[in-house]
Amino acid sequence: MTEPAYHIPALLHETIEGLNIRPDGIYVDVTFGGGGHSREILKHLSNKGRLLGFDQDEDALKNIMDDERFTFVRSNFRYLKNFLKYHGISHVDGILADLGVSSHHFDEAERGFSFRFDGALDMRMNKASKLTAATILNTYSEEALADIFYLYGELHNSRKIARTIVQSRTKEPIDRIFQFIGILKPFFGREKEKKDMARVFQALRIETNKEMDVLRELLIQSTNVLNPGGRIAVLTYHSLEDRLVKNFFKSGNIEGKIEKDFFGNIISPLKLVNNKVVVASDEEVEQNPRARSAKLRVAELIPKS
Repeated sequence: MTEPAYHIPALLHETIEGLNIRPDGIYVDVTFGGGGHSREILKHLSNKGRLLGFDQDEDALKNIMDDERFTFVRSNFRYLKNFLKYHGISHVDGILADLGVSSHHFDEAERGFSFRFDGALDMRMNKASKLTAATILNTYSEEALADIFYLYGELHNSRKIARTIVQSRTKEPIDRIFQFIGILKPFFGREKEKKDMARVFQALRIETNKEMDVLRELLIQSTNVLNPGGRIAVLTYHSLEDRLVKNFFKSGNIEGKIEKDFFGNIISPLKLVNNKVVVASDEEVEQNPRARSAKLRVAELIPKS
């Protein structure tokens, strides 16, 4: 019996094409995971090229390639600039970020990312981190919980959900997935139950791993570490990430504030490679259902005149 794939990358060929890889360039895959994107990047590099792969999850260690052009960095990509400096690199020619959770994580019951299995409410990408989903549910204030479910899950009944969670934890700690689902069930109709449950789990996962903060830090650093003409390709899987990436690529700042010159041209250090977001074909979605929600945006650092 063959072991299932750790993770099948979405929009693989479109992403590699977007990076416009130079054979002797330096590239960074900040979400190494199963190594699918990294292996494809290496195919396009000469023996002078170099690739660094970042991942904070110890499970990714199993997928490291034995290739002298490749360097694995076991760290969160929020420390991109620091680790590049540590490895003697000031600038790179391309950055790839495939955000979200790999299929491997969803299939591992003990990691707590999926509501398909019972298990501990964990959701940590980095197992060394102290903050778990259970910690959030049992210690955050009602107001903080409501904000998380509203902002990160876009749930309009977030305040009622938060109030019920706070009431429930006074009776016993909320630390198991099916226990938590039992608390949530009254809020969701059967026809939308899976979709809404997914939003709750998404919100908890984002808070557990501080995903939006980390993404902001990566985007800010990208314009400092890219060579002129270098590219950043980002795959997003929900509207919060996509909106942030879209606005940053267009404006060059986290706030998405558009500044224009005297002639009305947008002032930004980046230019879009594709004016329209790239999505998966029907054929790819059929083979890899996770690709259905994937959106690819690519930007290039404009050389200073």
